[in-house]
Amino acid sequence: MRRFLPDGFTLSLIATVILASLLPCQGVAARIFDVLTDVAIALLFFLHGAKLSREAVVSGMTNWRLHLTVLASTFVLFPLLGLLLRPLLGSLVSPDLYLGILFLCTLPSTVQSSIAFTSIARGNVPAAIVSASASSLLGIFITPLLVGLIIAGSGRGGLSLHAVGAIVVQLFIPFVAGQVAQRWIGHWVRRRAALLSFVDRGSILLVVYTAFSAAVLQGLWHQLPWPVLAGLLVVNAVLLALALLATRYGARALGFTKDDEITIVFCGSKKSLASGVPMAKVLFAGHPLGLIVLPIMLFHQIQLMTCAVLARRYALRPTPLGAGLAREPAAPTDGLKP
Repeated sequence: MRRFLPDGFTLSLIATVILASLLPCQGVAARIFDVLTDVAIALLFFLHGAKLSREAVVSGMTNWRLHLTVLASTFVLFPLLGLLLRPLLGSLVSPDLYLGILFLCTLPSTVQSSIAFTSIARGNVPAAIVSASASSLLGIFITPLLVGLIIAGSGRGGLSLHAVGAIVVQLFIPFVAGQVAQRWIGHWVRRRAALLSFVDRGSILLVVYTAFSAAVLQGLWHQLPWPVLAGLLVVNAVLLALALLATRYGARALGFTKDDEITIVFCGSKKSLASGVPMAKVLFAGHPLGLIVLPIMLFHQIQLMTCAVLARRYALRPTPLGAGLAREPAAPTDGLKP
């Protein structure tokens, strides 16, 4: 039953939404929180740049078929599913929530939890490190492009030059600065996972608080009746189920080994809350941000619960003769990142 209970970070998200509903920030306080959020997001991407090991990336780049499969699932399969499911989605969720679902479909994969679940399931961990890291890095460029194409295609405007510039200044430049500084601080950052976790989760909670504060002041809960919220949960579950089935059987059809299949399943079916919430703040200025980030917040918890069970099932498979004794995997903890 513990696998189906919300983790500490999910409880923090729920508490933040409740706080924003009861005490929304506005006026001067809202402007102060906006500045704090921008600083936290820039620091987050700087630390991720400093943490990402170039040596690990180079060493795992040889399995290019696996990496291309993961990227295709993340940036091609998901957007196609979001568009193809539009007839179903239109009857279950509002237009703004549907926009949030399409945004969810364009996001990169998670990093930490994809690697952790691959390890638990006894998959190809080095390949998972490369695939998840590449997805996160490429997402800085691909996600805004996909968002621009999808929004323009839905008749709701396109991606402005201001949004592109904001992505470069707030996300890419700090990331590159972190990569440059890695030779001096990379080892220090990697040894202090708690610091990165604090900035990681703190920046998300700040964005969620400011986004939901603005949404509550605009009448969010009057626009989101319980049937619509239930419909959103169903949509997220269907998206994840389709992605898991496609990655699992697609990997088998392409002739990948079981270890590689596990990597493709856990890296290709996930979406990053850590990247999604900061990007939404930049890309959707002027839109009801609370409704747009709600789908990824719900998807985050669903994917963690489902993948925890799936990883344990993979881990119980027999070890092939001659492969040696597999080390006992560690159970996922509250330390899993979005």
